[in-house]
Amino acid sequence: MPRIIHYRGKCIGCNICYEMQADMWRMSKKDGKATLLKAKVKKDIYMLEINNEQVELSKRTANACPVKIIKVL
Repeated sequence: MPRIIHYRGKCIGCNICYEMQADMWRMSKKDGKATLLKAKVKKDIYMLEINNEQVELSKRTANACPVKIIKVL
C-alpha cells in the first residue's frame, strides 16, 4: 500500500501541503509546522498509508514542498 512520509522536524511551515491537500494536512498553531493528519508518529517522522487515488496529488504535493521533507512511497 502506498504511503506518505513526513519529516516534520525539518518543516519550515510554508503551508503548501495544506493548500494542496487541506483534507490531509493541518498547520500547527503551536509551532507553525505542518502536521499530517491521522498519521502514525515515530521519532518525529509521520507515516500515513494512502489509497491509490491519493497517490498522484500526494506526489505533486511532495514535489511542491520547498524543503523536500514529504515522500510518497
